[in-house]
Amino acid sequence: MRITASSINFFTLFKLPSAYFTGVRVISIDEKQCTVRVRLNFLNKNPFRSMFWAVQGMGAELSTGALIMHALHQTNKKASMLVIENKATFSKKAVGRINFTCPQGEAVLVAIDAAKETHVPQQIWLHAKGLDEVGDEVSSFSFLWTIKFKN
Repeated sequence: MRITASSINFFTLFKLPSAYFTGVRVISIDEKQCTVRVRLNFLNKNPFRSMFWAVQGMGAELSTGALIMHALHQTNKKASMLVIENKATFSKKAVGRINFTCPQGEAVLVAIDAAKETHVPQQIWLHAKGLDEVGDEVSSFSFLWTIKFKN
């Protein structure tokens, strides 16, 4: 299966249904970056009429994780990936449409190459910023991923 925005969105329906039903969608992915969109709706709002922080986290995590999945798919080898730490900051109410972008595709490729060559799990911090419709940052997430190739 090719790793595309639509294939990842289909994957979320069955493997990450909470992300799918709260409206988390990959809108673009390539070797360099991944962008995920979430629109404020009934299922993902909090009592303060903004997007629940955990839904923002799902969007941000998917933007980083999908980038790793895309790069791992190119290797044709079995690997595991896991978030082992995360950090987040929130700077503005998240209303409307929020885009989370992780532009670190080249760093992901370097980590994957190191894991392949050394057979040692690699750790990499990936960052995603959530921007609203006017381009203001509403949240920023960082995830420490570990990548390990299976024998």
